[in-house]
Amino acid sequence: MSEEEKVSFEQAMKNLEEIVEKLEEGDVPLEAAIAYFQEGMSLSKICHDKLQNVEKQIEQILQEDGEMKPFILEEDGGES
Repeated sequence: MSEEEKVSFEQAMKNLEEIVEKLEEGDVPLEAAIAYFQEGMSLSKICHDKLQNVEKQIEQILQEDGEMKPFILEEDGGES
């Protein structure tokens, strides 16, 4: 299971916000700042990919002959 499948959108956003707060404090050693930045970029990609997936699902719902279909969010793995 990939990292993206393990982390919910909400958890990825929370982790990303925590990283931003740490980096904004300004007293992070360079090596730690680089590690935080790399982790943040990974979390950002996870959030972006999940949002794109939801956007595609919404577009599919809206294009189905004008009929409203039940919207099922395909959250990979669900909550643990």
